[in-house]
Amino acid sequence: MKVAFTSSTGETVDQHFGMASAFSVWDITGEDASFVGKVESISAEGDEEDRISARADAIAGCVIVYTMQIGGPAAAKLVARKIHPMKTNVAIPVAEIVAKLQAVLRGNPPPWLRKALNTRSGELSGE
Repeated sequence: MKVAFTSSTGETVDQHFGMASAFSVWDITGEDASFVGKVESISAEGDEEDRISARADAIAGCVIVYTMQIGGPAAAKLVARKIHPMKTNVAIPVAEIVAKLQAVLRGNPPPWLRKALNTRSGELSGE
């Protein structure tokens, strides 16, 4: 599954979703994790609605986005796009989150995550 992180360095989740200038995107499974790339140059132009849409478009295809903070309207827009926002509230190393996600995926993922993974695999296979 693809996971985005609001990170100024790519190493630590350290930005608010609405202010993020870049996202680090990873592909994570229970057995493997790899850095996919960095999405940059996200528009800061327009009103709040435009900025939220630009960020959501930038991480389309991700199942989860980890961010230090996110407002209610932005979180609702992500959920509507089947992207689950996860607030960390403090700066956390991306590697630490990746390791915890891998452990969850190897074990018994919570129902919301199983559903998200099944929905994404169905969308990708054209079902």
